[in-house]
Amino acid sequence: MARMHTRRRGSSGSDKPTADEPPEWSDVDADDIEARVVELAEQGYDPSQIGLKLRDEGVTGTPVPDVKLATGKKITEILEENDAKADIPEDLRSLMERAVRLREHVQENPQDYQNKRALQNTESKVRRLVDYYRGDELEADFQYSYDVAVEILEE
Repeated sequence: MARMHTRRRGSSGSDKPTADEPPEWSDVDADDIEARVVELAEQGYDPSQIGLKLRDEGVTGTPVPDVKLATGKKITEILEENDAKADIPEDLRSLMERAVRLREHVQENPQDYQNKRALQNTESKVRRLVDYYRGDELEADFQYSYDVAVEILEE
């Protein structure tokens, strides 16, 4: 995966093994999985955390290695169908959280040039993602700014 803000070369990562059906030992009913996904979302978990919880704890004790294989739908699709979808996509939200933390740090430590750069890089990534989601997941006139991010994260 190529790094966005450095001159280094990308690192090759491992791929998930290709599988068209869930393993025999994980024969949990798709409806049970969907109900558990919605339940975890209502408890405040993000889609990636829900996937980890289902993998580690499972539904009624049986682990679910891959929600999409077991149900035919991604976790975000299940949440969308059950009106439990977050207002703002998880990747954008976590980047905004990082940008807000960094900006507060840089305001308290104006000599910290390394984190000033980290803030610039993070805000660039946020703007790039906002462009990607604008009109689809976000309003057509959405503009990122520190104040907007703080407002969104307080909700």
